[in-house]
Amino acid sequence: MALSPSQFVALKNLARKKAGEAVDWINIADARILTDLGLAERNGGGWVITSDGVATLADHESGHLD
Repeated sequence: MALSPSQFVALKNLARKKAGEAVDWINIADARILTDLGLAERNGGGWVITSDGVATLADHESGHLD
């Protein structure tokens, strides 16, 4: 699956957030698309990356996805 540059940034920010790093903001439109794709979800603490999102990010960073 191909993510737009802004969706990829949002996914990376969600991964950084999960790791406990401070992140600026997550674009809501991008987060909603990531949610539709199963790569993120919304909970009481805001948007969070899913295990599928972590795997997609790892695949993208390793060059398996364009």
